[in-house]
Amino acid sequence: MNQTFAALQLGPAKRAAARLAAGAQTGSGSCRTQSYATEAKKKNPYSHTIKLPQTEFPLRADAARREKQFRHRCTDALYEWQLKNNRGPQFILHDGPPYANGDLHIGHFMNKVLKDIINRYQVMQGKRVVYIPGFDGHGLPIEQKALETLKGRDRDSLDPMEIRKLARNFALKAVARQTESFKEYAVMGDWTHPYMTLDPSYEANQLEIFKAMVEQGYIYRQNKPVYWSPSSRTALAEAELEYNEKHVSTSVYVKMQLTDESVARIGGAGKVSALVWTTTPWTLPANRAIAVHPDLEYVLIQVAENSESGSAGYQLLVGKDRLEAVSAMLPEGSTVAEVCMLNGKQLEGLSYSSAVSGKECPILLANYVTSDSGTGLVHSAPGHGQEDYDFGLANGIEIYAPVDDNGRFTSAAGVALAGMEVLGEGTRAVVAMLRDAGVLLHVQEFTHSYPYDWRTKKPIIQRATPQWFANVGSLKASASESLRDVKIFPEFGRRRLESFVAARSEWCISRQRVWGVPIPVFYNKSSGEPLLTAESISHVIGIIRERGTDAWWVLSTDDLLAPKYRSDGNTYVKGTDTMDVWFDSGSSWKLLEQVSERSEGAYADVYLEGTDQHRGWFQSSLLTSNAVRGVAPFRVLLTHGFTLDESRRK
Repeated sequence: MNQTFAALQLGPAKRAAARLAAGAQTGSGSCRTQSYATEAKKKNPYSHTIKLPQTEFPLRADAARREKQFRHRCTDALYEWQLKNNRGPQFILHDGPPYANGDLHIGHFMNKVLKDIINRYQVMQGKRVVYIPGFDGHGLPIEQKALETLKGRDRDSLDPMEIRKLARNFALKAVARQTESFKEYAVMGDWTHPYMTLDPSYEANQLEIFKAMVEQGYIYRQNKPVYWSPSSRTALAEAELEYNEKHVSTSVYVKMQLTDESVARIGGAGKVSALVWTTTPWTLPANRAIAVHPDLEYVLIQVAENSESGSAGYQLLVGKDRLEAVSAMLPEGSTVAEVCMLNGKQLEGLSYSSAVSGKECPILLANYVTSDSGTGLVHSAPGHGQEDYDFGLANGIEIYAPVDDNGRFTSAAGVALAGMEVLGEGTRAVVAMLRDAGVLLHVQEFTHSYPYDWRTKKPIIQRATPQWFANVGSLKASASESLRDVKIFPEFGRRRLESFVAARSEWCISRQRVWGVPIPVFYNKSSGEPLLTAESISHVIGIIRERGTDAWWVLSTDDLLAPKYRSDGNTYVKGTDTMDVWFDSGSSWKLLEQVSERSEGAYADVYLEGTDQHRGWFQSSLLTSNAVRGVAPFRVLLTHGFTLDESRRK
């Protein structure tokens, strides 16, 4: 009894052993051993009651290897299938072309996946989705990357075709790598036939848009200040700038001595100077006028410095509201006495000797002058700023900029300054010259926001050079009007895009680089006048459609000229400027003419990119589409933010 109870507390194997031991004690062990051996061989009576699935799937997922086996079915094959089998309306999400200048990053991933989510949803709604991936293959970013591959070679010695070949090969390799990476994301689309801005057919379409804008009078050439990047040696559009909040500049207060006649006219005595303030001392060699506001009050003061300085007294002309600030800059112990009060209109027509050049220049009226900062008298260099340029045009002042493509002073600025970088040693040299001449009242450094080249991350300047422009001023009203029919999400994107368009009056579309689409202009060798007509452009388009833009650099001018102009008695040379890459990508809507089932309105249902494209691709596409078709190129405009790291950096 006790042995039996103890055996029940054991497992099956131990219970059997216990029973065998008990049997041996009673003399019946051999029989019991055979009985339990037979029981062990019997099938578990409960095994057939457990219903497990029968499957050919392996025990392990092995996703890294097996995902590639079915990726084609849910991407390329699905894309083709839905185009043939879905019966709903066509849906076009137009892809903004990423630069083919390197490998992808997490921002590319987010952008493409968001687009893919939208496209797959539309497929499930029964629509026929058209998604043609794009690649931006031109421009300075690619040219710079290609040139970086040259080690130990003088880049300046390369001819244009050598640079273009390097850039093309670099771009095509980048496109191949990016394509493979995008396909790894399992993004559905027509990866077999992507569009590339370096394709001859695309380049020809772009020039068709340019020709239409020329015919409508939107394109013009002018010698005026533009954003100029000395580090890239090219003009930049506003969309190609970023701002460095920690840039350090030098500001100076400079005495511009009035002529004797002007001194007598305002009742001055001795040395009388108009005091100006500028944060760009390097522009002082280009000074051509001083601007004053007609309604502001100005005061002529007598300054007596302390006796230890050994200098005689002098008179300064400053804005009344700025007198206190100016007085604080005078040497310690100086005294100030008011001589007389004058209004801005009384100063019009006075003359002075420009502090650096010694050139006699006028004092003129301008409504943009304020007394919020500075001295109330504004140094004007029409070759180095848009406001100064407009002021110069209105008053017939020379548009003068003695600075070269490298951001260095030319010999026109003076032998002492020639060859110096204006933002470096050139600025320091100008300050030293002012100090030596005894006309520097005060100098100080300050930190502020300043525009930088977004590619080289180096500061830019404003410099007058002959450039080609698109007249945005006559386009922005229709562009803003066309946005009323566009659904924009988030809504702040509408205000952002409209504000960027409204703030622009022109778009500098010319670039001084060789890797890009040429501006198909010829110049009269004698007069310098440009030849840019619908007929001359059409002839070039025909050549480029067949041979690509390399033809512009390979063929002779006569081969590129339309027959009409080969024997008109003039000798022409072809231009060397290329188009802004934003004009390149902003022309991409035209390729949708060949695939869209709509003949009116926007060809694309959706544009989706990051918020930086309000001043980039969204804007350039909006402007070119309105110029040619009078409509926005998109029905819905979506924007997303950026992927950030733990420090909230892109």
